[in-house]
Amino acid sequence: MSSAQPRPSNPRALKQMPLLQRWLSQWPSQRPSVWPSVWLKRWRAWLLSLPLAALLLAGGCSTLDEQQRKWIFQPSDRTWWGGLAAAEGMQDVWIDFDSEATGRAVKLHGLWLPQPHADAPTLLYLHGARWDVRGSAHRMRRMHELGFAVLGIDYRGFGQSSPELPSEEMAAEDAGAAWGWLAQQQPQARRFLFGHSLGGAIAVDVATRGEGLQGLQGLIVEGSFTSIPEVFSTFKWGWLPLGPFITQRFEAAQKIGQVKAPVLVVHGSADRLIAPALGKALYDRAPQPKRWVLVEGGSHHNTNAVGQPLYRQALSEVFGLRAQP
Repeated sequence: MSSAQPRPSNPRALKQMPLLQRWLSQWPSQRPSVWPSVWLKRWRAWLLSLPLAALLLAGGCSTLDEQQRKWIFQPSDRTWWGGLAAAEGMQDVWIDFDSEATGRAVKLHGLWLPQPHADAPTLLYLHGARWDVRGSAHRMRRMHELGFAVLGIDYRGFGQSSPELPSEEMAAEDAGAAWGWLAQQQPQARRFLFGHSLGGAIAVDVATRGEGLQGLQGLIVEGSFTSIPEVFSTFKWGWLPLGPFITQRFEAAQKIGQVKAPVLVVHGSADRLIAPALGKALYDRAPQPKRWVLVEGGSHHNTNAVGQPLYRQALSEVFGLRAQP
């Protein structure tokens, strides 16, 4: 549920990394459209081990819940080289609020990509695991090209946001605070939610909460899933009865029926990380009006680029938006 894989540039820093972090940091650099199968197999095997390893570690120095939060979010203040380039020129924004979940003050960092016209529709972009918001800057720019003013944020634990281990509850709270920021900055604009991969489940959560129901004109979910237990079930050892031990569940399929706005669900037919069937199952649970778009040949990383013409058509037909030519 991540977006890209850069190589480490400092050998000394690499040797000082914990073993798991070192292994992750040595994933090969990749273009969004390419992910060598050997590394995909290792990632799937690693994710498959999460619930079982969490059970074994629960009696040690870390709790079951903490380990799952680390493994599912993989929070980082780093990005890949393509994300750095795409983020150049975007405006930094800061969102401050007091967390009800933790009782602590929170500072979120975001990237803002406005449109020249104040009445342009606005989009809150919610990224997936591992890389900070800069790693999704290319996807943000493509949505900007389709006519949206785009705000992308980092949850707590990512990028320059407050350094705290994220959780399902906190990520939704962070997204809700960003949604409120958009409402204050662009009160007259139509507002939309966009979530990629893990961010898709967070977007569904926000769309069904009080803050998301205020002014939501549409929900867009790309490369996402029904729930973490069902993602686990698609892997080789997914038949193991470990679902009850998963604490960070992201039950998007159970929540999406409460969305009170049109829904667009997009998935790549060649997505080998999140099975297209999970995206279709999420779509099936969504209320009308809705649209399912399967992008032929799209992977987990390049569906947004490959499917740009389909996006343009769906934005017009589902949301009544006239995309930029």
